[in-house]
Amino acid sequence: MKSVQTDAAPQAIGPYSQAVKTGDFIFTSGQIALTPAGVMVQNDVKLQTAQVMRNLKAVLEAAGSSLQNVVKTTIFLADMDDFAAVNEIYEEWFDGHKPARSTVAVKRLPKDALVEIECIALAEVPIPD
Repeated sequence: MKSVQTDAAPQAIGPYSQAVKTGDFIFTSGQIALTPAGVMVQNDVKLQTAQVMRNLKAVLEAAGSSLQNVVKTTIFLADMDDFAAVNEIYEEWFDGHKPARSTVAVKRLPKDALVEIECIALAEVPIPD
C-alpha cells in the first residue's frame, strides 16, 4: 500500500491519508468543501459539491488516475433535500461517466460540511516510488 498526498487538495484533518493506492485501486478518503488552503467554502451545497469534486480530482490525479476511472462513489449528505442539487454538480464532473454510487443522509459532517464524497478508482499508471 502507498499513501497519496497532494498540496492541490486540503490536508487530512485527522490521522488518515488523502488516499491509499493498493494494487490497481485507489481508495480516497472522504472529501469535504475545504480549499487546498484549508478554508471552508461558503454554506451553499452546489459550491461545496464543486469544491469536493475539485479535491477528489486532485487526489486522484496525484494517485495516477482520474475521475473517468472512478468505479464507485459514496456521497454523504447533511440534508437529503440537497440530493438534486448535488446530482446536478456531480454529473458535470463525470462528463457522462456513471460510476456505481451510494448516497447516505447523515446527522452531521466534519466542519459542518453539507456534503462529503469518497471514491474508489482504478489506477491509470503506477505511483513512482
